[in-house]
Amino acid sequence: MKKYIVLALALLVMGGVMAQEKQGSKRERKKNLVVKEWNQKQGSKTPYLDNVVTYDELGRKVEEIEYASYGQKKRVTYEYEGTGTKCKRQVEYDDKNHAVRIKKFEYNEDGTRKVQYNYKPNGKLESTKTFEYNYK
Repeated sequence: MKKYIVLALALLVMGGVMAQEKQGSKRERKKNLVVKEWNQKQGSKTPYLDNVVTYDELGRKVEEIEYASYGQKKRVTYEYEGTGTKCKRQVEYDDKNHAVRIKKFEYNEDGTRKVQYNYKPNGKLESTKTFEYNYK
């Protein structure tokens, strides 16, 4: 019986290590990456830029820009604390590159989001979103 318990624990530990390696390798592939998405309308020979996502040297998303036919439609920047992977601040910009909303985040000890604070560009708190997790 003890052998089975030790074997089960070993498998759990190995699974956790493999999951971390897989996540790390995914982030590793995104280091300093810029992903451009192009669209092309049916019958047109000219593609147009639709979306650009930029990742930093740690593989974290730092900027996402959505385009329309007239140019930038929306831009979002992401800020992190130190080398952490949890976004602490997110700023949304409009088509004229003016900030329209600032989001700040708090996390639970297990890494899940706890609270999201939504601010207007002038710094006034607009709303708060609380996250609740019910595991079954």
